[in-house]
Amino acid sequence: MKSINQIFLAIALIVCTIAFQSCNCKDCKIEKELQEIMERNKAVGLAVVAVKDGQIIYNKSLGYKDLDAKTPLGDSDIFRIASISKSFTATAIMQMVEQGKINLNDPVSKYIGFPVVNPNFPEDTITVQMLLSHSSSLNDTTGYFSLNVINPDSTKTWKNAYNNYKPGSLYEYCNLGYNTLGTILERVSGERFDKYIVNHILNPIGVYGGYEVGSLDSTKFVKIYEYNRADSSYTWSPDAYAPRKKEIENYVFGYTTPIFSPTGGMKISALDLAKVMIMHMNYGTYGQTQIISKESAELMQSPLIVTDAEDNGWYGFAIRTTNDLIDGHTMIGHTGGAYGVFTSMFWDKERKFGVIAMTNGCNERRDHHFMSIHRECAQALYNNIINPQK
Repeated sequence: MKSINQIFLAIALIVCTIAFQSCNCKDCKIEKELQEIMERNKAVGLAVVAVKDGQIIYNKSLGYKDLDAKTPLGDSDIFRIASISKSFTATAIMQMVEQGKINLNDPVSKYIGFPVVNPNFPEDTITVQMLLSHSSSLNDTTGYFSLNVINPDSTKTWKNAYNNYKPGSLYEYCNLGYNTLGTILERVSGERFDKYIVNHILNPIGVYGGYEVGSLDSTKFVKIYEYNRADSSYTWSPDAYAPRKKEIENYVFGYTTPIFSPTGGMKISALDLAKVMIMHMNYGTYGQTQIISKESAELMQSPLIVTDAEDNGWYGFAIRTTNDLIDGHTMIGHTGGAYGVFTSMFWDKERKFGVIAMTNGCNERRDHHFMSIHRECAQALYNNIINPQK
């Protein structure tokens, strides 16, 4: 039997769809299509943004921020965006490179305070660039929320965190690598990771967000729900916004950085994330504010290593290249998924347009190596808003 929330959500989506059927204006047409996409994917809430020629030309928030309270999702509400967070960490690392505080070809061991060496290939250096491109030979099998898993002084099983291939030779997506990068940023900048990102990326662009839950307005948090296939119900995931007060009270600067999750802990609205995307589309500059140099931005967005995905995509520094999101277009950006949230930030490689899509819960259908809801929303925004057919 379907839960009351599931029934209520289905009714709400049907009512909204009927309401737009009698209207043929452009905004009503795209909103009707987005409602249909939500219904197909059983989405709790959905936030989308379209960018064209460096400007936000459309944004919409639909569905619920809080399913139990039936609170509508608003434009200023913030999601935990999961792995899109990596792009903030990579951007900050490139700032350190530009300041001469980090060399991409230096050993990770130089910056982290203990040896980071693959025991199967002890003569091969694991570099900062390898962490950025997921080619370090590190893996997540022993966990990634503590550096203890790779610190030989903290655990006897540290060798298990390494794969049996040469560093730099193959791609394997690795959250541990990005939590390590966040720690490196903290150690070389002298500023706590979460505060650094706010002070040097978010504030200069004029957007609201951050990694530390306690520093943010909790009334803006979008509740995240995991979908239960057995009965088509939703389960709230409170851990997505765990404040980690005790861990912060006992914080060890330059070591316990992973508690902020540089790999996936950014909280930001879809509308503000679109402004960050515009910065990347403009090669590191937003308006008159330069966050990173054009050279750094180009390196981040370069296809440096082929991924292990079936789509034969490429990966740079927290930016991937794909032909599978919008038909006929090569797109670059990143996705995120954790606790039930699914996020997507991609722009056309020629920088003519970009799309953002976030949902706080859906049935997790997949299509062409993407969440179906992301692919459908991107195509709908392209067809109706970015390049409308006459």
